[in-house]
Amino acid sequence: MPITINHLAEGINTVWVLLCAALVFFMEGGFAALEAGFIRSKNSLNIIMKVFADCTVGMLGYWAFGFAIMYGLDKAGLFGTSGAFITGNFAHLNLKIPIYAYWIFQAAFAVAVATIVSGAVAERMKFGPYMVFSLLATAVIYPVAGHWVWNPAGWLAKLGMMDFAGSAAVHAVGGWASLAAVLVLGPRKGKYNKDGSLNVLPAHNLPLAALGAFMLWFGWFGFNPGSSLSGLDLNIARIAVTTNLAAAAGGTVSALYTMWKYGKPDASMIINGSLAGLVAVTAGCAYVAPGSAVAIGGIAGILVVLAVQFFDWVKADDPVGAIAVHGVCGTFGALAVGIFAEKGGLIYTGSFKLLGIQALGVGAVSLWAFLATAAIFYVLKVTVGIRVTVEDELDGMDLCEHGIAAYAGIEASHVRAFAHLAEGIDKSSTKEDLVSSR
Repeated sequence: MPITINHLAEGINTVWVLLCAALVFFMEGGFAALEAGFIRSKNSLNIIMKVFADCTVGMLGYWAFGFAIMYGLDKAGLFGTSGAFITGNFAHLNLKIPIYAYWIFQAAFAVAVATIVSGAVAERMKFGPYMVFSLLATAVIYPVAGHWVWNPAGWLAKLGMMDFAGSAAVHAVGGWASLAAVLVLGPRKGKYNKDGSLNVLPAHNLPLAALGAFMLWFGWFGFNPGSSLSGLDLNIARIAVTTNLAAAAGGTVSALYTMWKYGKPDASMIINGSLAGLVAVTAGCAYVAPGSAVAIGGIAGILVVLAVQFFDWVKADDPVGAIAVHGVCGTFGALAVGIFAEKGGLIYTGSFKLLGIQALGVGAVSLWAFLATAAIFYVLKVTVGIRVTVEDELDGMDLCEHGIAAYAGIEASHVRAFAHLAEGIDKSSTKEDLVSSR
């Protein structure tokens, strides 16, 4: 069979999407390193195993039902009803690549949504119930939101919502799901005292967290440009530039802001500031000018610092800042399209129409993610339980959940001996007080 121009184009596009899918999947390694570094050493293996659960059971959930719910045929605009196990006809998507290439690209997005939540529930959630949540997040929660935004039949897609690579459909969904999970689960032991004051439970390895952030930044060059689904689309160059500039602006502004506020640049805030810029520009990376990307990233760099402080104030204990980075900055990023988009944005047209659509869209998917996650966590809480015991939490998740420490030489007796001192647990709290907040 002679090779035609169309065959060559399809081949180039397929290779492009598969390469970008690999980059997006590589971000799971970034999540693992970032989250392990941001928490205490006694829990670092457990959080990495939760990321593995997203990549294993979560991937299977998206294969079995998630992709069908997200991209199957639908007449009501709410969820797909065909295509389980990647079977059936997906011609309505008008893809110029094989369906399998598109599936593996979207599967990497799906597991990322679940992994966002894993960081927020770190250091106190049982592994088994987390696996159940990961399955449902990839099989139902993310696919329904993605259907609304990206399936041509989705009700938000029909309204004209613009979310190029998922500030709303991926990051806001993961971020506000994290808030629901944290509220049902409760804070870590020793995080807050009876008088409401806050104890710092320091990260055990910030260099590892920084390495994870760099891996995520690298993977984002697949996340955003890959959403073009075409290696022949010359706009992928601008998408890469806007993506990179937003990350740079987010990290820069977070550094300057923390220097001004605290007298020293806060390492964890700078790391999350760059990630906040990436999250915020994900919706508009194909629609905004480079200068606008800098503005979006810079604003996100301040928002993430303020949001981390706010959620600590309301006692929503999030060890890695997932709610602030993904929930707050994902929501801002979706709204920013309505302001900065060169076609339809408020600055360019003076019209609030697109901004209104963006607000409706990000509000809808965020509310869906929050309520669905809250329901799942509540059911798990009253049935199988979602928290480890107080003793196991003090000993560390690695030992109690997996029977082995991440670092050789760490034993339960050593961890518990220094737990009250190292974790700043309020000495006036009794064991009954701790159990009652389980």
